[in-house]
Amino acid sequence: MTSARRRPLDRRAAVAVVSGALFVSGVAAAGPAAAGQGEGNPRGATATLDGLNTYGKAVVQEEGGNRDISAGLSEMTVEDGGSLQSYSVDMLNPTREQAGYEEASWGTSSLHHNKAAGKIRWIVENSFPQVNDLQALARQAKVKRLTPELAAAGTQVAIWRLSEESSAGGAKVKAAEPAARKLTDYLVKAAKPMPEPRPSLELGPVETAGMSGDRLGPVTVRTTAPVVSIEADPDAVARGVRLVDKKGDEVETASNGTKVYFEVPEGSESGTASLAAQASAKIPVGRVFTGTGEHARTQTQILAGASSSTVSGSASVSWAEEGPVAAVSSAKNCDESGVDITVANGGDEEFGFTVGEHEYVRESGESGAETVPVEEDQPYRIAVNVPDGTDRVFTGVLDCATASAVRAEEGKGLVASAATPSPATVGGGGLSPDGASSDLAETGSSDTPLLISIAVGLVVVGGTALMIVRRARQ
Repeated sequence: MTSARRRPLDRRAAVAVVSGALFVSGVAAAGPAAAGQGEGNPRGATATLDGLNTYGKAVVQEEGGNRDISAGLSEMTVEDGGSLQSYSVDMLNPTREQAGYEEASWGTSSLHHNKAAGKIRWIVENSFPQVNDLQALARQAKVKRLTPELAAAGTQVAIWRLSEESSAGGAKVKAAEPAARKLTDYLVKAAKPMPEPRPSLELGPVETAGMSGDRLGPVTVRTTAPVVSIEADPDAVARGVRLVDKKGDEVETASNGTKVYFEVPEGSESGTASLAAQASAKIPVGRVFTGTGEHARTQTQILAGASSSTVSGSASVSWAEEGPVAAVSSAKNCDESGVDITVANGGDEEFGFTVGEHEYVRESGESGAETVPVEEDQPYRIAVNVPDGTDRVFTGVLDCATASAVRAEEGKGLVASAATPSPATVGGGGLSPDGASSDLAETGSSDTPLLISIAVGLVVVGGTALMIVRRARQ
């Protein structure tokens, strides 16, 4: 497909106003949005962080003295059933109480460009709780005895050594107890690179578009589950939309690599349909979980253990008898420090659309991506206006580096800042604060909570230029 083009009247340096509240505890929430808008389609497992379960003490070495923190294994509850165990990979980033998480790739997390990511996976594969024979683990570490608490602390610190100290000026940390320190040393020395594990369930693309009477798609299923149930939404079924394979045979289940098409009856008036996929899967150890929504500034977690869990995903299609038809999706782009907004035209006429303050055109059959720059740890809200007159709104937080790496790069030292960043808005309305929210006091941060709830003060940050960087895809 050819690349996108802008309208001639497009501003060369459009400015999006960035405004909001700078406050001490919590991040900004999205303002009102039109029905049907949101952050995107869920994929894989979504879970809630319950907090530390098995842990010991560690010592962070920083200018001005050392401080004690808790280090160990956390528990997470999967949204539709199941439980997870995880370690943190972002020591100085505080957690939010009952924070929501979703399964993600290494490349869209704080493990982005971390050359030691594969070794971190080796550690979670070869230490507690995957290795529950603590006597054997103690022999490998050459210590007399390991309790679950010592093993969890030693393992967590080994992960932090690779996730934090891999960047210049990164945080320095050690386990408080000698036995845990020896386990840390053994794990870091023995670790070998491993590849990133496959997602438990992923659908792509999450949105397609085309003309009624055609077989639209395909949506490809990627999964570790042996079987995935697939079904269309009830309204789609009532309109005669079927889920089929390439040959036109109806599809009710899928496995890894299955391609699913939407078959839309000829003559169907403009409309949309969606499919839901669900499976019971053992999420692979080493998968990353990142915070979700505009409250997503929370520690990235790496999976260390999992029960059989319910994983899900969805994809949608839009169609028309004639004219333009848009498919819009978003993806975090850590390489470009931004968010890719992909817009495809599955119709038979061109259409114009806006991303923030920029205007673009898509020809019939054309697809391309526009990259919106977003600051690290910066909540964003990006509105895309498409031919049907509605805004598609994408929200989230870009988390491509550990807090210690960011602060080292900025020359601000290693103590995490109490102030959260102001929200960035590109198109649509602004973001408003949701008030104070406490952090878990013992999840890779000081035993005294780093963030203290205070009254919200409104600060206008002012106009900030966000130049839309166009990156077309074939």
